[in-house]
Amino acid sequence: MQTLQQQWAQCQTILADNLTTSAYQTWFAPIVPLQFAQGVLTLQVKSQFVAEYIEENYIPLLSAAIFRVFGQGTKLEYRVLIDATSGAGTMLPSAGAPSKSQMLPNMPQPASANNFDTQLNTFYTFDSFVAGEPNKLARNAGMSIVQNPGRTAFNPLFIYGGSGVGKTHLANAIGNQVLALNPYARVLYVSANTFKLQYQDAAKANRIPDFLNFYQAVDVLIVDDIQYFAGLKGTQDTFFHIFNYLQQSRKQLILTSDRPPIELKDIEERLLTRFKWGLAAEITRPDYQLRRNILLSKMHRDGITLSDDVIDFIAQNVRESVRDLEGILASLLAHSTLTDKEIDVQLAEQIISRIVAIQPRQTTIPDIIATVAEYFNVPPKSIVAQNRSKDISQARHVALYLSKELTNCSLNEIGFKMGRRTHATVLHSISLVKSQLEFDPVLRQRVAQLQAALTA
Repeated sequence: MQTLQQQWAQCQTILADNLTTSAYQTWFAPIVPLQFAQGVLTLQVKSQFVAEYIEENYIPLLSAAIFRVFGQGTKLEYRVLIDATSGAGTMLPSAGAPSKSQMLPNMPQPASANNFDTQLNTFYTFDSFVAGEPNKLARNAGMSIVQNPGRTAFNPLFIYGGSGVGKTHLANAIGNQVLALNPYARVLYVSANTFKLQYQDAAKANRIPDFLNFYQAVDVLIVDDIQYFAGLKGTQDTFFHIFNYLQQSRKQLILTSDRPPIELKDIEERLLTRFKWGLAAEITRPDYQLRRNILLSKMHRDGITLSDDVIDFIAQNVRESVRDLEGILASLLAHSTLTDKEIDVQLAEQIISRIVAIQPRQTTIPDIIATVAEYFNVPPKSIVAQNRSKDISQARHVALYLSKELTNCSLNEIGFKMGRRTHATVLHSISLVKSQLEFDPVLRQRVAQLQAALTA
């Protein structure tokens, strides 16, 4: 059991987090808790003026703190010290905080756990979040959090990355999984812009304590696109107090942004410092394998069937975001249905070209080695080995020549990737093939066929 002094110390922490230092030191630091009995908390203050000033200016915040620590409905009374020597004093009852009926309807309202509006997107789950190297760190951290929110090293979890890479999906997935494991948890998702508007409404209505009370009752707070707090001093100040309270209470904070904390502009340093307390996890643009897996997942979910050629074409050319991949699939399906055309590479190219620039195929040295080896019917490893047989030597010379013609690699890079050959060796092979092409029509035909295959 906590002592009265320990409980009042918790109230003081809440008050200190939500007031300026001077206001807290003037009005609340000198208060002495005297008694808590039969649902009534008695606090000793220095004068009747102090009691009246607190009642007029701070009673919503004070009541919220008392309700949080001592229980909802706790009554408050003041004992005004008249004579410090004798200890004589008089009792003053508190008028209490405004009732819910006095609060504005557009203000966030306290709610019991079973009817708390989480604002989560229930479609964003871990099952629908396709894992890959670009999101591995952030996803693993999220999976760890759901087992013990607020009590891991990842508090706050700061997820950052470009638009459309899956930050919002992952943040919602964490919230949804927390609720799946604990249906009575208070999980709240809010965009930074919504938080800002709520704060502005609360400030205009003189209801900042109610606003703080609502947010400080949350177990898992998810704030999306935190970069939009830039330049909003009042919003930042209020969020600072909420952040402090939740973090100190071992509640979980999850923040998303389009950039890492170090690159955020016009955000107070004290907030930036706190953003770095936990884990900053980047989600990068999806790589080819992840893009392909996302397409397969969405096709399975939506009942779409595409050929491997179409899937590969989309994965190779739609590179920026998951959102673009979803848009392409929706456009392909709509176009195919309305025009009664089969979804093939030509249709995919037609649709994709309206959304993103089609990327020309980038030929790589491994591509060249594989294609040349298959053409000359020799093992790919033999091309990069030291084998000097005539057939393999010719294939190697052609591969070195094509590497120079079809890639942007330097001679040193080509030599390194072709079995750690020297600059001079690579140059010799290229010169040899060039001279042979002038008088050998068979070789010219072979090289032309190989070039066509590699650039198709």
